[in-house]
Amino acid sequence: MLVLWMSVVAATALAAPDPGAGGQRRGAAGVWPVAPNVVLVASDSFDGRLTFYPESQVVKLPFINFMKAHGTSFLNAYTNSPICCPSRAAMWSGLFTHLTESWNNFKGLDPNYTTWMDIMQKHGYRTQKFGKLDYTSGHHSISNRVEAWTRDVAFLLRQEGRPMVNLIPKKTKVRIMEEDWKNTDRAVNWLRKEASNYTQPFVLYLGLNLPHPYPSPSSGENFGSSTFHTSLYWLKKVSYDAIKIPKWLPLSEMHPVDYYSSYTKNCTGKFTEKEIKNIRAFYYAMCAETDAMLGEIILALHQLDLLQKTIVIYTSDHGELAMEHRQFYKMSMYEASAHVPLLIMGPRIKANLQVSNVVSLVDIYPTMLDIARVPLPQNLSGYSLLPLSSETFKNEHEFRNLHPPWILSEFHGCNVNASTYMLRTNQWKYIAYSDGTSVLPQLFDLSSDPDELTNIATKFPEITYSLDQKLRSIINYPKVSASVHQYNKEQFLKWRRSVGQNYSNVIGNLRWHQDWLKKPRKYESAIDQWLNTHLIPKKI
Repeated sequence: MLVLWMSVVAATALAAPDPGAGGQRRGAAGVWPVAPNVVLVASDSFDGRLTFYPESQVVKLPFINFMKAHGTSFLNAYTNSPICCPSRAAMWSGLFTHLTESWNNFKGLDPNYTTWMDIMQKHGYRTQKFGKLDYTSGHHSISNRVEAWTRDVAFLLRQEGRPMVNLIPKKTKVRIMEEDWKNTDRAVNWLRKEASNYTQPFVLYLGLNLPHPYPSPSSGENFGSSTFHTSLYWLKKVSYDAIKIPKWLPLSEMHPVDYYSSYTKNCTGKFTEKEIKNIRAFYYAMCAETDAMLGEIILALHQLDLLQKTIVIYTSDHGELAMEHRQFYKMSMYEASAHVPLLIMGPRIKANLQVSNVVSLVDIYPTMLDIARVPLPQNLSGYSLLPLSSETFKNEHEFRNLHPPWILSEFHGCNVNASTYMLRTNQWKYIAYSDGTSVLPQLFDLSSDPDELTNIATKFPEITYSLDQKLRSIINYPKVSASVHQYNKEQFLKWRRSVGQNYSNVIGNLRWHQDWLKKPRKYESAIDQWLNTHLIPKKI
């Protein structure tokens, strides 16, 4: 692989395409003499901060670094919902989560929705998908569904399996996530046997599960995924001394929603510094394995003389907390969870360009159509990124004419007991909850507090108010929260009817509900009381 890698670097450095003028706000016709091919590689749970300094120093990611050197990297790219299915629904639809109503990993995008790939196929592109999609529905066990639906009810919840590491001691074991490697092989074989013979442009999607943590069967029935799993081969790619031990607030000072999440994720107990460092090291090693799969695609394109004719995009559905803010998984608006990688390289894409302005995954849809020279629908939440990755992008003032100076992210699923909304601007991160009054908001100045440890919402009430008003102008979030509550009740009622009078025994055996069978009448009464309050309209 190293020899091939060096050949790609040399060949591309000698034959790098001249950056073009880029596309306009609503179309890029004329940018390419011939429509380029497109490859989108989307991983799961990749912290976007690893793609730039200083976090990039902790693990070797040669193919991500290659894309940075020969393309454009977006330093502040965000998920529109920090969980798999809703995030992917946004990416494939170009619409914010409250518009797709993809509230959790069970409820995704309408299967009949026209995706960007559907439109590209209609306009002459040959298309292919391999690997993880998860935009119409994803893995969401009945335990997770019941927990998410009933998060407003005061249950004593059972916790996730404690986060742990698992090492394969073989130094030569490379292919750890077998399913991802199989899908990568399928994509490479398709490029070699099919795409290389096409006279039409093609678009290829490869979805990877890494670096998402692995299932933990030891946690029992309906287990979660709390195991960080790798081999010595990948662990050697990690600079152990460069791993930062995250700072934690005392439990008593945590935001109530953060405490709920930390508790359900089994992170409120004691952790040694070695435990935390190992979890982070193993996660970074899993990122290195992910990078190698991206590399297989880049190498195949190079060997087939397609690299100079193909736009390559790499991103992820969300990040991974990896013990920051006393949590793992995602489901949070903190940087480790919400910040995603976004890199674009190919013909007419500016090389070695870093864009610091905020963008998000809903921008993928219009970018894809812009590449294909297809007029953009007017109902999209996103904006094409092509103008930002061209030579014409020069300053903040021009950016405002190309893309709003903010992004929106929202979360309504499990492990969090209130709908959550993030408005991210250049300096500020504002996080609102539920109806905007029952749960206190958070405000972080990321320029002075990149670790997000000091909530200054009450210290700067005018800024808090201004950002809240801006958020409300984008989304009526109290009304959206009410609609999600209504959806949760309707889904719980439907499930309860499906299991009949035995539902109390069924729910008592789910992993989330620890003491239900000890006091079934108490909890049944709590459920009934919850179902009979706060009746609200269905429509947003």
